[in-house]
Amino acid sequence: MTLHESLLDTVGNTPLVRLTRIASGVPAPVYAKVEFFNPASSVKDRAALGMVLAAEKSGALAPGGVIVEGTSGNTGMALAMIAAQRGYGSIVVVPDRTSPEKIKTLRAYGAEVVVTTGALPREHPEHVRNVAARLAERTPGAWYANQYDNPANPEAHRTTTGPEIWAETGGRVTHFVVGVGTGGTVTGTGGFLKEASGGLVQVIGADPLTSTYSGGDGSPYYVESIGHYLHPQTAEDEYPESYDPSVVDRFERIGDRESITVVRRLAREEGILAGGSAGTAVAAALRVAATLTPDDLVVVLLPDSGRGYLSKYFDDEWLRRFGFLEDLTGRPTVADVLGDRPVPRTALPSTATVADALGGDFTAAGALVPVRLPRSGDNATTDVSEVIGAVRPDALRALVAGDPPASAAPLHGHLLPSPPAVGIGEPVDEAAARLAEDAAGTAWVLIDGRVSGTVTHDALRQATGHVPAARDAGPAGRATPPDVGGRDGAARS
Repeated sequence: MTLHESLLDTVGNTPLVRLTRIASGVPAPVYAKVEFFNPASSVKDRAALGMVLAAEKSGALAPGGVIVEGTSGNTGMALAMIAAQRGYGSIVVVPDRTSPEKIKTLRAYGAEVVVTTGALPREHPEHVRNVAARLAERTPGAWYANQYDNPANPEAHRTTTGPEIWAETGGRVTHFVVGVGTGGTVTGTGGFLKEASGGLVQVIGADPLTSTYSGGDGSPYYVESIGHYLHPQTAEDEYPESYDPSVVDRFERIGDRESITVVRRLAREEGILAGGSAGTAVAAALRVAATLTPDDLVVVLLPDSGRGYLSKYFDDEWLRRFGFLEDLTGRPTVADVLGDRPVPRTALPSTATVADALGGDFTAAGALVPVRLPRSGDNATTDVSEVIGAVRPDALRALVAGDPPASAAPLHGHLLPSPPAVGIGEPVDEAAARLAEDAAGTAWVLIDGRVSGTVTHDALRQATGHVPAARDAGPAGRATPPDVGGRDGAARS
């Protein structure tokens, strides 16, 4: 029996487990570094402990002090756990879309939880990181962990995670696959493995499709704690100082649906219940391993447990509501009502004019066109969380016919409220029940959380054969906005 002087002595030395079933079709062996074996159930335990020890050594964190951090979950839970063990107070600032499970876990450790708005520009005073920094300045004895720019974050992985992988594989690792969030894990672990191997180990970043790390437009995605989200009103985008881009040899860009599908397969085929970002990383690792030989060895890091995501990635109803799951048989779904599968719906930026809405693909009579937050780039999909309203081009056409100068007017002055949304794989009766009291008469159809078409309430009602009773689904019968993973200052914690 191994005896430990405290729980903190159990941080690290997590197992490396071969994926035997999900990776059975690829030539190279794939091993998973299972980080939810850490005491607070994530890889962030390593960085949190490293940052606290460095702060204690420098005197920045004195006995009886208070640890303050802004986070969407894992780092906050790790710091709260350490604070409890070492006798510190803890204040954790989280965005308002943080899951109830994570907030309850933070409070269970004794942390004071401060909830702020998540979808804000980086410069906004109520942004998660700004609130945390302000609280640290105002709280006597406080120390702001600031995982994004703290050098002790990557250093913790350089001294623990990297050496563990090198020793556990006997130096045979050839490819390391990991999601990039704050950048501490990839920078520290990847940097060590490159040095230990004389530059032979390839480091592959697993990244959501729209994350700016791999060239995306920064729009929202549904996998938490990974990637780089960019609010459209952020004036100057800055990567965390914990992230060294030169360590990453290349990226594998993984869509939300693929990430979710793979993480569910991990649970059902390997018995590994991991978080959504693990699905992104394993999907990338399988792609990499498919191009290699049996002489190669791929290590993929699984950052956290799936227990904090049971109401999302492992909840069939949630997945169907946002169009990620289309598995029902013998029961009519929204897809059956539509007949033809819709293509991604083109949206207008809120900066457009009335004339913009009367050209291009927006000419169909009665069409309902989504209006979204403005973004640079040409993203083919429109996340429902960024749709701020809608317009009907036929109504605008009638407006311009009676008043030609109105064509130059800003579109935002003619916005209709954004209608509710239903998932393409959602049962018709459930979708119709949620819309029964909505006066709009039309709903967005979501595929992978993106607006991809419309369906009328009448069509759904007719498919059920009766008028269903409305059930509680939030104000005006609308679907609750999704807890999107990619949020500025929240996705990388």
